[in-house]
Amino acid sequence: MQLSRSAPLTGIRGPAALAVCLTHAAFWTGHYTDDFAGRLFSRFDVGVALFFVLSGFLLFRPWVRGLRQAQPATKAQPATSAQPATKAQPAVAVYPSLGRYAWHRFRRVVPPYWITVIAVYLIFLVRTDPGQTGQGWASFLRNMTFTQVYGYGHLHTGLTQMWSMAAEVAFYIVLPLVAWPMAALVCRNRWRPDLLLLCLGALALMSPIWTIAVHGAPDIDPTARMWPPAFASWFVGGMVIAVLAELGTRWPWRIWVPVAAAAFLISAGDFAGGPTIIADDAGATVIKHVLYLVVGMGLIGPLATGLTESESGPDGWQRVCGARPVVWFGEISYEFFLVHVMVLEFVMGWLGYGVFSGSFLLVFVVTVAVSTPIAWLLHLLCATPQARARARLWRSSPRDEAGLRR
Repeated sequence: MQLSRSAPLTGIRGPAALAVCLTHAAFWTGHYTDDFAGRLFSRFDVGVALFFVLSGFLLFRPWVRGLRQAQPATKAQPATSAQPATKAQPAVAVYPSLGRYAWHRFRRVVPPYWITVIAVYLIFLVRTDPGQTGQGWASFLRNMTFTQVYGYGHLHTGLTQMWSMAAEVAFYIVLPLVAWPMAALVCRNRWRPDLLLLCLGALALMSPIWTIAVHGAPDIDPTARMWPPAFASWFVGGMVIAVLAELGTRWPWRIWVPVAAAAFLISAGDFAGGPTIIADDAGATVIKHVLYLVVGMGLIGPLATGLTESESGPDGWQRVCGARPVVWFGEISYEFFLVHVMVLEFVMGWLGYGVFSGSFLLVFVVTVAVSTPIAWLLHLLCATPQARARARLWRSSPRDEAGLRR
């Protein structure tokens, strides 16, 4: 039996989206207290790091495979009496089509995002909120173009989670600009995992350097602490996994999943900052980001590198993330992420809770229950042909007793 890579890697998106929803429910109900419990609630925003690590792996993997499967270079051959001389031929590697890559990213990400942004702005034409932010055409255009994080006041109420989309889209744009020089110029179209890992290690330093620079410069816009370079190391972590996967590296889930859980718990220490997205102290921010990187790589690494034919079959972590309900929710996790904050705004009113009051668990459960069908409908409306084909394959594939595809 062989477990498809797409099942657990899709499934892990579901817990990531639920973690983000949980941390928002805790914030809205006043559970971001500056103690271990409050900081732990705030650390469930680690779901964003999971999404970023996964994106780094999935989108860099075709470049790595292009190098791994490249035809080797040929040497020049002198002329003989039987055949003429031949010229040396460089190594040939097939990389992703940039046009196809750009279209696929646009088709998957932008339509449901635009629908959500427009719907939220329309809702607030009739809904009054004294604390509403991000009003006006300028902020609307910012939200539509993923530039709302560059300056204060553009994150619209009901869309505040979209700061992460600015980083995600920036990575989509930058990836080919980084991947091609590494593959074609540094590796010279040859499979050189040592050089790839060296380059990625250097790129991973971007985030701590950026964090220290923007925290220590009083003249820099404070929103720079949430600009894409601050989170680049999480994407790079996924790119590292892509290289290790082609090397056949195995990440034992019995080791790495507990390591990820431990890193998550440790991140709630006060040395990683208070219950906020970005700590005021540069050192605390770097520590928190490194711990989140460990969480992301620890949970995704075993799924990305261990899905191969083996005598024992899929391991426990693969079975959990590859279970049918988990994968189904993972398929709609992006749409769930888009709509859940606006739904949460309504849920607080329906339950009669004021800001920073109420039961976070009840708010979380009701928000999930309401957001899920909305996300499912939005997914059906905007699903790409590839997503529909993947869903049909999943439904039609034989399953073993645990619900995994054969």
